[in-house]
Amino acid sequence: MANTNVKQETSPHLKRFHYTVDQAVEKQFNWKQMLRLLVYLKPYSRTYLLGAIIAMLLSTAIRLAVPIIIGKVAIDVAINNQDTTMLTYLVALIGVLYLLSYVGNIYRIKWVNILGQNVIYDLRQHLFSHVQRLSHRFFDSRSAGSILVRIMNDINSLQELFTNGIINLLMDVVTLIGIIVILFVLSPELALAIMVVLPIMFYISTKLRRNIRRSWQDVRIQQSRLNSHLNEGIQGMRITQSFSQEKENAQYFNGINKETFEKWHTASKKSAMFRPFVEMSNAVGTIILISYGAYLILLGMSTNGASGIEIGTFVTFAFFLGMFWEPISRLGQMYNQLLMAMASSERIFEFLDEQPNVEEKENAHELKEIDGHIEFDHVEFSYELERIALHEISLDIKQGQTIALVGHTGSGKSTIANLISRFYDPTKGSVKIDGYDLKDVKVDSLRQKISVVLQDTFIFSGTIMENIRFGRPNATDQEVIDAAVVVGADDFIVRLANGYETEVEERGNVLSAGERQLLSFARALLANPSILILDEATASIDTETEVKIQEALAKLLKGRTAIIIAHRLSTIRESDNIYVLENGKVLENGNHAELMAQRGEYFGLIKSQFQMLDSM
Repeated sequence: MANTNVKQETSPHLKRFHYTVDQAVEKQFNWKQMLRLLVYLKPYSRTYLLGAIIAMLLSTAIRLAVPIIIGKVAIDVAINNQDTTMLTYLVALIGVLYLLSYVGNIYRIKWVNILGQNVIYDLRQHLFSHVQRLSHRFFDSRSAGSILVRIMNDINSLQELFTNGIINLLMDVVTLIGIIVILFVLSPELALAIMVVLPIMFYISTKLRRNIRRSWQDVRIQQSRLNSHLNEGIQGMRITQSFSQEKENAQYFNGINKETFEKWHTASKKSAMFRPFVEMSNAVGTIILISYGAYLILLGMSTNGASGIEIGTFVTFAFFLGMFWEPISRLGQMYNQLLMAMASSERIFEFLDEQPNVEEKENAHELKEIDGHIEFDHVEFSYELERIALHEISLDIKQGQTIALVGHTGSGKSTIANLISRFYDPTKGSVKIDGYDLKDVKVDSLRQKISVVLQDTFIFSGTIMENIRFGRPNATDQEVIDAAVVVGADDFIVRLANGYETEVEERGNVLSAGERQLLSFARALLANPSILILDEATASIDTETEVKIQEALAKLLKGRTAIIIAHRLSTIRESDNIYVLENGKVLENGNHAELMAQRGEYFGLIKSQFQMLDSM
């Protein structure tokens, strides 16, 4: 399970704090969970899976038939009787069988690869789609890197299982069962003598399983930590370089990287113990075959076949013995693969079993059109049990009103905005829009009517045109351009080398903070929301740009209910109502003139702002 406890890492060179993103899970091998994983094969069971199984059965049957043809027919019959014609036919028959086996293996490999790639595609798509539907609380307690490693590394570790593992497992099981049955039919005494080593092998191998599984689980956990730090290090590269901490950061990364290497080394070493153990068992079986088999051949010769075995039977046993330990060795490797898959599937299903804190009712109402009347009815909210963010808040925001939320950091301004978008549900009380409790409406229909512009706006990799169109994918190019013109973004866009088709890098780093903010305004306007939330949306814009933004805001806010979170007087003074918050409570409210006349908390905030400007 993910854990948000902060753990201090100390090294001779560096002290760092990081989130313990994963913990080891002690469980027995969960076959129900493995069967749940195999459900992803169902859409392809009648096509690729069935075809691969038929091809596998064909090639396995041929492999089992050839030693019998060579030993019991070619040696004991054709060679003993010096029948060259039969021998020629048998050689031709074996050639045809091997050709059929070759064709069967081609199709088996082709179909299992298609099957595996389709399953991995479906599983990754399912996990990513599910994660997108989870509530903000889920992302509050997990780093982006730890989520990334589940979607990429853990699912990639299942690829070998689905592309080869399952069919190879079936093939090896069928081969083993077929060999055992054939050996006991040919000579129960010799078969029993060879099989005596199996219980010992099974006992020792089971002792290794728990150890191997825990080792691979440790590898997955350490990979998650490595990815979390790598993601953090890349995103914070500017801060690292500005404080000249590259050397220390590299040393810290080296520590995590070394620990990851050691976990892999330990797990691989334990897994590698199985194959030599199987080869040792093979050697013991071969010794038994030669010694006891030779005795049975001599016994057969002395009794004229009344007891013992013939040479052809011995040769057939030799063939099957070589084939017998090979699938056992592969099954050992397959078990290691299953252990790795189990460790990864536990982590994947942990996310898939995570349910949104914001649950949607089955008969939820769909908001087709809204006026934008927002009510907070004695709302209380806590991010954590011991820390209450809002205390019995009651607000009444009329349709088309522009209200401002002001107050110090942590006063509850952004929490109110999050509750309106239903990123969280109130602990107590209710939030309503047009009289509908938000718990009773469809989440998508609500958020499609709301646009949020944040201080740290996110720009995706792609073109300027695609970024503005993000909130309304079916908008025409002209509608995108019109939205950019209204908010004043068109001025800098047309100066770019490729205009609206200019490619921006991840997070829009090629653009200035003000330019990114203008794009976010254009994106919000194009979505044509009924409710607009501006969370410190003008904080990154310079004074010259702000003049343009104020004109754009007048058009953007017209006819819409707007919630503005800001400190700048120019942004909030025209608001219909201003709520002053402190420690999750409303201290005072009114328009700018009314609050200034009261000479209360709002008056103090404005006065301190002007004093700060005067001192600059």
